[in-house]
Amino acid sequence: MRTLNIAMLLDMAVAGDPDRVAMGSRGPGTGTTCTQLRRTAAGVATVVHRTGARELVFAGVNGPAFPVLLFAAALAGVPLVPVNYRLSTQALTNLLVHTERPLVVADEAFAAGFEGVRVRTPEALLVEGRAADPAEGLEGSPDDPAVLLFTSGTTAAPKAAVLRHRHLSSYILQTVEFGSAAPDDAVLTSVPPYHVAGVGSVLSNLYAGRRIVHLGAFEPAAWLALVRAEGVTSAMVVPTMLARVVEHLGGGPADVPTLRSLAYGGARMPHTVLEAALRAFPDAGFTNAYGLTETSSTIALLGPDDHRAALGSDDPAVRARLRSAGRMVPGVEARIRDETGAVLLPGAVGQLWVRGPQVSGEYKGSGEHKGPATTLDGDGWFHTRDLAHFDDEGYLFIEGRADDTIIRGGENIAPAEVEDVLLRHDTVREAAVVGVPDEEWGERIAAFVVVHEGAATDAEALRAWVRGRLRGSKTPDVIVFRAELPYTPTGKLLRRELLTTMQGG
Repeated sequence: MRTLNIAMLLDMAVAGDPDRVAMGSRGPGTGTTCTQLRRTAAGVATVVHRTGARELVFAGVNGPAFPVLLFAAALAGVPLVPVNYRLSTQALTNLLVHTERPLVVADEAFAAGFEGVRVRTPEALLVEGRAADPAEGLEGSPDDPAVLLFTSGTTAAPKAAVLRHRHLSSYILQTVEFGSAAPDDAVLTSVPPYHVAGVGSVLSNLYAGRRIVHLGAFEPAAWLALVRAEGVTSAMVVPTMLARVVEHLGGGPADVPTLRSLAYGGARMPHTVLEAALRAFPDAGFTNAYGLTETSSTIALLGPDDHRAALGSDDPAVRARLRSAGRMVPGVEARIRDETGAVLLPGAVGQLWVRGPQVSGEYKGSGEHKGPATTLDGDGWFHTRDLAHFDDEGYLFIEGRADDTIIRGGENIAPAEVEDVLLRHDTVREAAVVGVPDEEWGERIAAFVVVHEGAATDAEALRAWVRGRLRGSKTPDVIVFRAELPYTPTGKLLRRELLTTMQGG
């Protein structure tokens, strides 16, 4: 067992309780124990090593194969590369340019997306791994890459973020208490493997001793049914998932008595969705987890006590924390800087920089330039490119991406500020704001709006609503009504697609 290799986390779980069910159903004899997970992963590692692969690429839904492949890659001394199985053949081909000698494993439904590449199914690889001798002594050092994760590409072409064993291990060791879960604790995970939260969920729940229940394809009725059937005590969702659950409930209670903890993150949570969810899940403690791919998952948390205090407070400053990302997790430092690099005081909006042992800020090159490229400054600080501020008590407020800032007549306007006002209108279900090039003002404000089913409003009414609550310069110049907005599968808004729509029109 090597220090700060993610395989160490699995070895600790085996040593702590070898017969504990690590994942699967709570029915007798139906789950996979920690010992079984370790044995299968070690056998698959042997198979991977025999192929001479330098990376283990996986295209598949979240399921029992994913934890096996994650630890098998670690035990084989190669990085796991989970990719978005929804991408086109051309897009998947472009991603493979970032790899060297990959072994591609894909669910049967997605295998055709890899043109001209030999693809193995997870089931076949696991069968072969169970028959192989377990790998020994192949796992990499703390500085070796453990996972390559492609950024979402919402504002630029996807890049392969390099998360080394020391980054992921530091995240777990700093934020999770070993064996802290109760014997009946179970977590429902439905975030896809190619999202950093999917990786973090495997590691953190295994380390805590929480049984993992998988839901491959998210659907709100199936999600609720699985929570009830498996006695799920905690779950993690992205905002679009929670919005769909709330909409499915239609204002009624969720009726999931075992669910004690509900975490959300991955994108900005509309306050209307959060307040409806708090009413639907009155017995669940809510946690907002903020992080980035490049930071090995969560770097700030707004916990259940914070949610309750904010929701029940008459103090506007305390109530405002309901839309914050909470406080930084142990081991992570944060600063807000202006464009000159000067550190700003609480209350001032600037760009968020973070530093800590879990922060990577490193990308792998492609083509002829496959070497790593770090974006950390000389003192180890990573520029998140998120606009943010801290309040006087250290609560972090994310105002949006710096790249999304609209500059209208020399004034910087954060789309999130306008979106929040639109979302407070009774008829508005979703809202997205982008800047459109304009010869006179530099940019003009375009708002895309989805209204609730059966609701009726018009552009001028919504413009008047915003004008009455923000300065006139922040009122949308144009409002476009749409049946839906474009999101990534993990809930991030694709502003580029909206901007292309406006420019094309």
